[in-house]
Amino acid sequence: MQPPFRSKQEVIINAPLEAVWSFSMDLTKIPEFHPRVVKVDLLSGKTLREPGASYQCHLSGGKHTCIEKDIEIVPLQKIVTVLPEDTFGISKILSDYRVETTFQTLGHRSTKVEISHYYSTTTLKAKLLNLIAKGKIARETQATLNAAKGTIEAACRAG
Repeated sequence: MQPPFRSKQEVIINAPLEAVWSFSMDLTKIPEFHPRVVKVDLLSGKTLREPGASYQCHLSGGKHTCIEKDIEIVPLQKIVTVLPEDTFGISKILSDYRVETTFQTLGHRSTKVEISHYYSTTTLKAKLLNLIAKGKIARETQATLNAAKGTIEAACRAG
Protein backbone atom coordinates (compact mmCIF):
# COMPACT_ATOMS: atom_id res chain seq x y z
CA MET A 1 0.00 0.00 0.00
CA GLN A 2 1.34 3.39 -0.98
CA PRO A 3 1.67 6.06 1.73
CA PRO A 4 -0.18 9.38 1.25
CA PHE A 5 0.99 11.88 -1.38
CA ARG A 6 2.75 14.93 0.16
CA SER A 7 4.22 17.11 -2.60
CA LYS A 8 5.37 17.24 -6.20
CA GLN A 9 8.00 19.32 -7.96
CA GLU A 10 8.64 19.40 -11.68
CA VAL A 11 10.94 20.79 -14.33
CA ILE A 12 10.97 20.81 -18.11
CA ILE A 13 14.37 19.87 -19.52
CA ASN A 14 15.21 20.88 -23.08
CA ALA A 15 16.65 17.50 -24.00
CA PRO A 16 15.25 14.26 -25.45
CA LEU A 17 13.76 11.74 -23.02
CA GLU A 18 16.53 9.20 -23.76
CA ALA A 19 19.26 11.69 -22.74
CA VAL A 20 17.43 12.69 -19.54
CA TRP A 21 16.77 9.05 -18.65
CA SER A 22 20.35 7.97 -19.34
CA PHE A 23 21.72 10.77 -17.13
CA SER A 24 19.22 9.95 -14.35
CA MET A 25 20.11 6.26 -14.35
CA ASP A 26 23.81 6.91 -13.61
CA LEU A 27 24.27 6.98 -9.82
CA THR A 28 27.80 8.39 -10.15
CA LYS A 29 26.33 11.63 -11.60
CA ILE A 30 24.34 12.53 -8.45
CA PRO A 31 27.06 14.86 -7.03
CA GLU A 32 27.16 16.71 -10.40
CA PHE A 33 23.64 18.07 -9.93
CA HIS A 34 22.45 17.48 -6.36
CA PRO A 35 23.22 20.67 -4.41
CA ARG A 36 23.72 18.85 -1.09
CA VAL A 37 25.49 15.64 -2.19
CA VAL A 38 29.29 15.73 -2.38
CA LYS A 39 30.00 12.00 -2.82
CA VAL A 40 28.15 8.75 -3.53
CA ASP A 41 29.23 5.29 -2.34
CA LEU A 42 27.84 2.50 -4.50
CA LEU A 43 26.80 0.04 -1.76
CA SER A 44 25.62 -2.60 -4.23
CA GLY A 45 28.58 -2.02 -6.54
CA LYS A 46 26.23 -0.88 -9.33
CA THR A 47 26.81 2.39 -11.18
CA LEU A 48 23.38 2.24 -12.83
CA ARG A 49 20.03 2.24 -11.07
CA GLU A 50 18.18 -1.06 -10.86
CA PRO A 51 15.65 -2.54 -8.45
CA GLY A 52 17.53 -3.29 -5.22
CA ALA A 53 20.50 -1.01 -5.97
CA SER A 54 21.56 0.90 -2.84
CA TYR A 55 23.84 3.89 -2.57
CA GLN A 56 25.00 6.18 0.23
CA CYS A 57 25.00 9.93 -0.31
CA HIS A 58 27.49 12.02 1.68
CA LEU A 59 25.97 15.46 2.29
CA SER A 60 27.83 18.76 2.22
CA GLY A 61 29.22 19.73 5.60
CA GLY A 62 30.64 16.23 6.06
CA LYS A 63 28.58 15.11 9.06
CA HIS A 64 25.52 13.52 7.47
CA THR A 65 24.76 10.66 5.10
CA CYS A 66 21.69 8.93 3.80
CA ILE A 67 21.21 5.57 2.16
CA GLU A 68 18.78 5.40 -0.73
CA LYS A 69 17.54 2.28 -2.46
CA ASP A 70 15.79 2.00 -5.81
CA ILE A 71 12.86 -0.42 -5.56
CA GLU A 72 11.19 -0.04 -8.96
CA ILE A 73 12.36 1.02 -12.41
CA VAL A 74 10.02 1.38 -15.39
CA PRO A 75 12.36 2.12 -18.33
CA LEU A 76 12.00 5.66 -19.72
CA GLN A 77 9.06 6.31 -17.36
CA LYS A 78 9.62 5.98 -13.61
CA ILE A 79 12.14 5.44 -10.79
CA VAL A 80 10.89 4.66 -7.27
CA THR A 81 13.33 5.19 -4.39
CA VAL A 82 13.06 4.65 -0.63
CA LEU A 83 15.14 5.95 2.28
CA PRO A 84 16.04 2.98 4.51
CA GLU A 85 18.62 4.83 6.62
CA ASP A 86 20.00 8.31 7.35
CA THR A 87 21.93 10.13 10.05
CA PHE A 88 19.21 12.79 10.53
CA GLY A 89 16.68 10.27 11.89
CA ILE A 90 14.14 10.99 9.15
CA SER A 91 13.96 7.31 8.11
CA LYS A 92 12.98 6.36 11.67
CA ILE A 93 10.19 8.97 11.84
CA LEU A 94 8.98 8.63 8.23
CA SER A 95 9.57 4.89 7.87
CA ASP A 96 7.58 4.60 4.62
CA TYR A 97 9.14 7.63 2.86
CA ARG A 98 9.03 7.02 -0.88
CA VAL A 99 10.04 9.16 -3.84
CA GLU A 100 8.72 8.63 -7.37
CA THR A 101 10.51 10.29 -10.26
CA THR A 102 8.55 10.24 -13.52
CA PHE A 103 9.67 11.15 -17.02
CA GLN A 104 7.42 12.29 -19.87
CA THR A 105 8.25 13.31 -23.44
CA LEU A 106 6.80 16.71 -24.31
CA GLY A 107 8.22 16.88 -27.80
CA HIS A 108 11.26 15.94 -29.84
CA ARG A 109 13.69 17.74 -27.51
CA SER A 110 11.74 18.35 -24.33
CA THR A 111 11.15 16.16 -21.26
CA LYS A 112 9.09 16.78 -18.15
CA VAL A 113 10.53 15.33 -14.94
CA GLU A 114 8.37 15.19 -11.80
CA ILE A 115 9.43 14.13 -8.32
CA SER A 116 6.60 13.15 -5.98
CA HIS A 117 7.01 12.50 -2.25
CA TYR A 118 4.88 10.03 -0.29
CA TYR A 119 4.96 9.26 3.44
CA SER A 120 2.65 8.63 6.39
CA THR A 121 2.38 10.93 9.40
CA THR A 122 0.77 8.59 11.91
CA THR A 123 2.82 9.72 14.93
CA LEU A 124 3.07 13.16 16.53
CA LYS A 125 6.79 13.25 15.64
CA ALA A 126 5.94 12.53 11.99
CA LYS A 127 3.24 15.23 11.95
CA LEU A 128 5.68 17.78 13.42
CA LEU A 129 8.47 16.77 11.04
CA ASN A 130 6.04 17.16 8.13
CA LEU A 131 5.10 20.66 9.32
CA ILE A 132 8.73 21.70 9.63
CA ALA A 133 10.27 19.86 6.70
CA LYS A 134 7.62 19.77 3.97
CA GLY A 135 8.54 23.20 2.56
CA LYS A 136 12.26 22.51 2.84
CA ILE A 137 11.89 19.14 1.06
CA ALA A 138 9.97 20.89 -1.75
CA ARG A 139 12.55 23.69 -2.08
CA GLU A 140 15.52 21.32 -2.06
CA THR A 141 13.86 18.99 -4.56
CA GLN A 142 13.13 21.91 -6.89
CA ALA A 143 16.76 23.09 -6.56
CA THR A 144 17.95 19.56 -7.44
CA LEU A 145 15.65 19.43 -10.48
CA ASN A 146 16.81 22.87 -11.64
CA ALA A 147 20.46 21.85 -11.29
CA ALA A 148 19.85 18.58 -13.16
CA LYS A 149 18.16 20.58 -15.93
CA GLY A 150 21.21 22.86 -16.25
CA THR A 151 23.68 19.95 -16.24
CA ILE A 152 21.74 17.84 -18.77
CA GLU A 153 21.06 20.77 -21.12
CA ALA A 154 24.75 21.80 -21.04
CA ALA A 155 25.81 18.20 -21.81
CA CYS A 156 23.38 18.03 -24.75
CA ARG A 157 24.64 21.34 -26.14
CA ALA A 158 28.25 20.21 -25.79
CA GLY A 159 27.85 17.02 -27.50
